[in-house]
Amino acid sequence: MSTIRSICVYCGSSDAVAPAYIRLGETLGAELAARGVRMVYGGGGVGLMGVCARAAHEAGGEVLGVIPRFLVAKERMYEAVEHRVVETMHDRKRIMFDESDAFIVAPGGIGTLEEAVETLSWMRLGLHRKPMAFLAEDGYWAPFFDLIDHTVAQGVTPAAFRDLIIDARSPAQALGALDGSAGAAQEAAAIPY
Repeated sequence: MSTIRSICVYCGSSDAVAPAYIRLGETLGAELAARGVRMVYGGGGVGLMGVCARAAHEAGGEVLGVIPRFLVAKERMYEAVEHRVVETMHDRKRIMFDESDAFIVAPGGIGTLEEAVETLSWMRLGLHRKPMAFLAEDGYWAPFFDLIDHTVAQGVTPAAFRDLIIDARSPAQALGALDGSAGAAQEAAAIPY
């Protein structure tokens, strides 16, 4: 039985994404709902954020949006789901983190990267043991993994840490891997600094 009940989805807020990413977001949202896993996300109704949240909600899933007050209009808060309106981006990220057992990083830009890297940094520092999967069907995250591999090759990141970051090609693979890696993530704090 899964110990993962709630997954934070980091993803883009741009509406100018390829149709394949829209389908990926729809599939991810529906898959979360089908597995009874609550989706925690940035609260917007735009881009992949909105697509994924709508798909999860329309499939009967539980969704929690966390959005800073200054982004309510800009990111068109998706009002059909439960929301927490906060004051700062830091508040948003902290609540998203606290409300989640694991993370999925779908295609996104600098904001998505910032959220993901901060969460990975906290893992690296031993502040949490929650697993993370990067999700894309087309190798979207390959340059990110190349960079991580480069940091390993240069000796600034332990190879064991790289093994904790899941590279998934489908929502089903991401969710299965997160479930299976929950134990491995428990060992993250044991990696030598």
